[in-house]
Amino acid sequence: MFVDDIEAVPYGATVLFSAHGVSPAVEQTARARELCVIGATCPLVTKVHREARRFAAEGYTIALIGHRGHDEVEGVIDEAPEKITVVESESDLAAIITPKSAERPTRIAYLTQTTLSVDDTRHLVQLLRAQAPQLQGPPTADICYATQNRQEALRAILPEAQLALVIGSANSSNTQRLVEVAAAQGVPARRIDSPEEIAPEWLAGVETAALTSGASVPEMLVWKTVDWLRARMPIEFELRTLRVENRQFPLPASLRGIV
Repeated sequence: MFVDDIEAVPYGATVLFSAHGVSPAVEQTARARELCVIGATCPLVTKVHREARRFAAEGYTIALIGHRGHDEVEGVIDEAPEKITVVESESDLAAIITPKSAERPTRIAYLTQTTLSVDDTRHLVQLLRAQAPQLQGPPTADICYATQNRQEALRAILPEAQLALVIGSANSSNTQRLVEVAAAQGVPARRIDSPEEIAPEWLAGVETAALTSGASVPEMLVWKTVDWLRARMPIEFELRTLRVENRQFPLPASLRGIV
């Protein structure tokens, strides 16, 4: 079952932390409850947590570019809540950089939510750097490569499409970004959890549809959607390859030797 509160997990049970990661407080509670923890946190998210701790220890004020309330962002904030300010838009920058403030921080760093796009973060980083030329950032990009690749691939095929079907959860940030990418290029986009949600009227007058999915969507669900469409209408399916993802991450330590 899924739980939103670690306190809902019975003492001594097994719990799997999602790819978004959890806060240090949740990890501490899990130890106190003697839970068997399977850490499925994305290594890129773990990297952001590690950078947050490092910048905070070095006395930096940290701008965390991301969405308030998102699980990943909330987990990172808890690494150093007194040092981190969430930046969603230009208006949030004033909390970090106020030119007339006597308490203006002299050491400023930025981190980003991994499921944003480079386009989402570029403008805010540029504004930060204009006000704080000594701005520090992560040594390598925080943006998830799978997220970025999907957005670039969708942009490449959208000029040929009259509709974009995006498979993924409503609470998936990178799925929502794909919908926004299509909208930005003037192509209607429909997010679906499964092919059964596709309404026939969406396809009326559509000669070419772009099909994509969020980074964590199982491949079998994508092929299920293709088969669903094939069973109901005559379609020609074409697989496009923009980049080949061959990066691999090791299994969580608790699963090695079992799987």
